[in-house]
Amino acid sequence: MLLFLYLLFPIGLLAVIWIMFRRTRDQFLGGGVLAGFSKSPARRYESGERQVTFDDVAGLTGVKHELQEVVEFLKNPERFQRLGGRVPKGVLLMGPPGTGKTLLGRAVAGEAGVPFFSISGSEFIQMFVGVGASRVRDMFATAKAAAPAILFIDEIDAVGRHRGTGLGGGHDEREQTLNQILSEMDGFTQSESVIVMAATNRPDVLDPALLRPGRFDRHITVDRPNFKGRVAIFKVHSREVPLADDVDFERLAAGSVGLTGADIRNLVNEAALWATREGKDSVDMSDFEHARDRVLMGSKREEVLIGKEKSMTAYHEAGHALLGWLSEGTERVHKVTIIPRGRALGVTQLLPDEDRFNISESELHTRLLFMLGGRAAEKLVFDEYSAGAENDLKQATELARRMVTQWGMSERLGPIAFHLSDDHPFLGKEIAEARHFSEHTAQVIDEEIGRILRTADEKAAEILAGQRGKLDCLAAALESEETLEQREIEELIGPPAHRAANGKETNEP
Repeated sequence: MLLFLYLLFPIGLLAVIWIMFRRTRDQFLGGGVLAGFSKSPARRYESGERQVTFDDVAGLTGVKHELQEVVEFLKNPERFQRLGGRVPKGVLLMGPPGTGKTLLGRAVAGEAGVPFFSISGSEFIQMFVGVGASRVRDMFATAKAAAPAILFIDEIDAVGRHRGTGLGGGHDEREQTLNQILSEMDGFTQSESVIVMAATNRPDVLDPALLRPGRFDRHITVDRPNFKGRVAIFKVHSREVPLADDVDFERLAAGSVGLTGADIRNLVNEAALWATREGKDSVDMSDFEHARDRVLMGSKREEVLIGKEKSMTAYHEAGHALLGWLSEGTERVHKVTIIPRGRALGVTQLLPDEDRFNISESELHTRLLFMLGGRAAEKLVFDEYSAGAENDLKQATELARRMVTQWGMSERLGPIAFHLSDDHPFLGKEIAEARHFSEHTAQVIDEEIGRILRTADEKAAEILAGQRGKLDCLAAALESEETLEQREIEELIGPPAHRAANGKETNEP
């Protein structure tokens, strides 16, 4: 009897442990922790929750016209199907970060009045194999159940990169997820009013199977806004900001070339924060000017330049400004400062008079003069160079290399484009690519780049030597005032070259 009791205790203990293990496993795998991994994390937004329409998307008139057809299909699909038409299953929005791709997806859903499901490409991949494909299936099933609907995948390049065997290729989990997306998009029928929209700023790395007709049929480029677009964006983001009477949106738009919608929203917010810090009741033009300098040139640093370091920085920036001021074909000099901003000890800010989409060879040579002007001024005055020209040399060398290898601007090499691939090996490309030119040609390319840079450097030094009085005047003013605006520069050294040549005024931002 005693032996039986001794045996019963461990058997009972093992039975209890086994029962607890089974219950824990069932909870863990069934309705517990791991069950959520296979569910789609896509967030659903109903049109009535946060109404976003095309009126909230400023500066993208052409893109909105492209997407209006998608809205019409979601509202009235029978109209397109009556004549055998097939609305695109997928719409791919391509463009730089901050241009409003995600906002456009929300606006399409708001205009059509349908559910909007949003997910990021990186949310598909988790620590367990097969979770990504399972989430894709669940996401598409949920969207079909709510049809008509819009399924928006942000940053699709995180999961839709080119499949390959090169370095970075062969990622089984990512490829399984991509394969499931491709399969689900092919599985849609015309009666299923579900449109897949996706956004990326790297369309060059997407898999070709994802871009073919039948999946993402329509590719729409969402670029940086033009002048009219920037004016409209300033108005949209300033609707809830109390503005002073002197605020001029056209002047602000003229001085913010190249900024995206997100940049402009940040600029307006910075202006409002600065006005609040100054104790103002409204935001005036000076607040916007301060915010623009902060966005374009960086925040002011606490360091104060003194002695020779301050003098050398003043001459460096004066060299940039003078060459930009005296040379036709450069963008307009707007402001010069020797107050350290960002990672720079000084900044010469150029602003174009209009949006530019192309540039000539002569203008590129003039731009090289401007880039090397600071270094040339240091050599002229102090007979030595400083390390402050590091970024200038980097930019000038890159520009000269593009002129020689991509734009055919070398008489010695002729109209030939030399393939120097920018493909990153970790994006499914090969770790090394064959060079399509000889060692001798590579040497000639280097010689031509050096010739272009040396010619620009010599010409910059020659111009500054001939205008030494104006250079000294600008440098002295910078040492005392630390910052010079366009009007102050004109009072010191006269009108800029482009105005003197054309004999007309320009609108100063």
